[in-house]
Amino acid sequence: MSLSMYQASIPAFVQILNNLSAILDKAEVYAANRKIDPEVLLNYRLAPDMHPFVRQFQIAADLAKGAAARLAGVEVPKHDDTEKTFADLKARLAKTVAFVQSFKPADIDGSEDRDINLTLGEHKMSFKGQPYLVHFVMPNFYFHCTTAYDILRHCGVELGKRDFIGAV
Repeated sequence: MSLSMYQASIPAFVQILNNLSAILDKAEVYAANRKIDPEVLLNYRLAPDMHPFVRQFQIAADLAKGAAARLAGVEVPKHDDTEKTFADLKARLAKTVAFVQSFKPADIDGSEDRDINLTLGEHKMSFKGQPYLVHFVMPNFYFHCTTAYDILRHCGVELGKRDFIGAV
């Protein structure tokens, strides 16, 4: 039995985005208990040339909703990048999960050869559906999710691997 495009994408997006929402809860409690201004965590970055925590979340959400939409052949919804609080980020994740869950297997399956064209800054990229998902979206999605997790771990939030992976 082969792994479908739907199975390789939507369940993974939903699982990890929901886990990130739970991680946000832990970060919020951590900041409150230690009297840390939440902005410190939200704007923290591991290195000067890396995106801060809040941007890591925004990019992860954008990758999930963009991949689902592009693979289904529908327009990608636009989310303004205005989140400034844990609650804002949780709302964005919830909106993204709802959008991603709105797709059925029939919407995504069969998209292996769909033409996907992206413009990222000055870079134009073209893919077929399967390489787009497997070689571009999923590695980037996990990179930004992991980096957000790592930022919080570095800041002292008590998180473990199970928080990232969740119940499987």
